Amino acid sequence: MSADIDRLRLARTEGVGPITYRRLLRRFESAAAALDALPGLARAGGRATAPAIPGRDDAEREFEHAGRARAALLFVDRPGYPKLLALLEDAPSVLSVQGRPEVLDARAVAMVGSRNASANGQRLAEAMAEDLAAAGLVVVSGLARGIDAAAHEGALRAGLTVACVAGGIDVPYPPEHADLQARIARGGAVVAEAPPGTAPQARHFPRRNRIIAGLSLGVVVVEAALRSGSLITARQAQEAGREVYAVPGSPLDPRCRGANDLIRQGARLAETAADVLEDLPEHPGAGIGRGPQFHRRRGLLENPAPPPASPADPTDTGRMRDRVIALLGPSATAVDELIRRSHLTPGDLMAVLLMLEVAGRVEMQPGNMVALLADPGH
Repeated sequence: MSADIDRLRLARTEGVGPITYRRLLRRFESAAAALDALPGLARAGGRATAPAIPGRDDAEREFEHAGRARAALLFVDRPGYPKLLALLEDAPSVLSVQGRPEVLDARAVAMVGSRNASANGQRLAEAMAEDLAAAGLVVVSGLARGIDAAAHEGALRAGLTVACVAGGIDVPYPPEHADLQARIARGGAVVAEAPPGTAPQARHFPRRNRIIAGLSLGVVVVEAALRSGSLITARQAQEAGREVYAVPGSPLDPRCRGANDLIRQGARLAETAADVLEDLPEHPGAGIGRGPQFHRRRGLLENPAPPPASPADPTDTGRMRDRVIALLGPSATAVDELIRRSHLTPGDLMAVLLMLEVAGRVEMQPGNMVALLADPGH
């Protein structure tokens, strides 16, 4: 339990996102050692003050809060964490799970779509989800109004479903879906990345969407406008090498234009559950790769080795840090491009990036990309 308290403290530390969390554990081998190293790393990255690290009491209270919500906490570096989700570079460091965590390792397909879906769209989603569940698949969705709710209801009639929520595990959203969330948890699972008690905010939903995609072998889009969260989920799915399916709709209905555009780009057309079942892979593939936007970015450091300790000479560290910052901007840059332009060894560059991450100066993004953040003024 003590080690999990340290993991939770590290996961909730200011500036330690999912990618940084894994990099710290690879380098320091334990959460306790990483916590001890954080102030020094932040100083080396150019920050005058240490990042805010939750105390043991804070972590213990979160465990107690999760327990009152009948939720377990799963850590990405511990047994029991969903294997498919763990393949994402930015898989959540910690998940709150109500229900049966083992369901998260079952063969699954996601279904997402418009919140203001048409009656026909909801009927189709419900029927398709029921057929997919009857075929033995777990149906994953986001508990939202419209297509999400229809998918959950259809799957519950024939099998199991998983709901990924944007806020805390104990904050049903929308509120009228509290009973639906409870029914899902009785046989399937409800998953949250945010700490218990967190009210959902707009910025939480894209992060929720990547969990929906990450738990699934494929994502089915039913009725999505050209600018919608469902298309974010589809993009995240294809970047993770998962299949993307889209249900075609009338070109006269704005709610169908996003799904139709996905088909135009190379997503698989799906009108029935059989269209999904006939080619859903057993394991994630290398991406659909049949359209200009369906392309996975790969870099030289796709699975980088743990970075070495920073140079002993602080002057060298400062020079390397300044060199890397000068090459970065708010638009993400590939890590392998930084290696070429900075003339640093891969090990030195990764060590500098880790310092800058902890200092809040840069953000590591999936695909071995890194972006400069606004100067925090430290």
